[in-house]
Amino acid sequence: MSPIKPRALRGGDTVAVLSPSWGGPSVFPEIYQLGLENLSQALDVRIKEYPTARKTPQELHENPRARAEDINAAFADPEVSAIVTSIGGDDSVRILPYLDARVLRENPKILLGFSDTTTLLTYVNRLGLVTFHGPSVIAGWAQLASLPPECIAEWRAVLCDPAPPPPFAPFPEYSNGYLDFREPANLGKRKPSLPNPDGWHWLQGSGSVVGELFGGCIEVLEFMKGTAFWPEPEFWRGKTLFLETSEDVPSPQQVAWMLRNYGMQGVFERVTALILGRPRDYTAAMVRELEEHAVSVVSREFGCSELPIVANFDVGHTDPQHLLPLGIRVKVDCNARTIGLVEAAVSTG
Repeated sequence: MSPIKPRALRGGDTVAVLSPSWGGPSVFPEIYQLGLENLSQALDVRIKEYPTARKTPQELHENPRARAEDINAAFADPEVSAIVTSIGGDDSVRILPYLDARVLRENPKILLGFSDTTTLLTYVNRLGLVTFHGPSVIAGWAQLASLPPECIAEWRAVLCDPAPPPPFAPFPEYSNGYLDFREPANLGKRKPSLPNPDGWHWLQGSGSVVGELFGGCIEVLEFMKGTAFWPEPEFWRGKTLFLETSEDVPSPQQVAWMLRNYGMQGVFERVTALILGRPRDYTAAMVRELEEHAVSVVSREFGCSELPIVANFDVGHTDPQHLLPLGIRVKVDCNARTIGLVEAAVSTG
């Protein structure tokens, strides 16, 4: 069965904001507040903060059940049309046992975030719902004024328009994260932009393929491996897998080891394509090494030389980033060198 699409976001809707991982809003309240204001204005929505939104990192770490209860409550709340996470972290995997699968499944709505929110996005997607890998309040929405207009136009199209959006396109520049949140002068700013002259890197494959998007932060997905929340082998059939690295900057060799694990699970034999996000804080030499490892693992170690591999894709921990809906079909055309959704990510309701 195709995943259930949430209703398109409309002006005047209510968006729930919560912190399923780390208490960033309590540490950086100014940047968090700016993110709330930008989110509200850009999408013409009202904000409803849940109890975890501004709790301290220690409070959240000690109470995974409370974090899960906020998620359950936000999904059950008839007033709420979408849920956006405040920021990522490193331990949201601990909330998964406390989520109410029935409540989440029976109340589809937009769920948006990235980084450690990968655990939540993939869990809810596996329940049969479309979820959205993209900007959080502090990392993304707060920097809206420094992002190109094409970026927010895409975010609006994916979240608010029940029609297939235009194909994705490489952004001509990017930045590796943000300036010090503690300095008032840096409010809403990114680090200096770097040129992206060669766009995406098409490493192997030919022709075009279509598959359902699935993936997220590669390190966070490692936290889930071996648990009851990890997909079974047949889940991967027909998926288009996207993976991106975090600000922790795993080495190219570490990423190769992670990819090898996917190969041992038979993932590369089942997915339609592999998309690798632009790695944050990598040197040019590290980028080349990562891409060489990816081809070596997928093609040489596991014999999947026809599997399309696209790298340097604008997703994840560098800005601007594309907003990718898990569960929605995407077309990867190696000949035309294009990537685009072939269906809307939201419904008319």
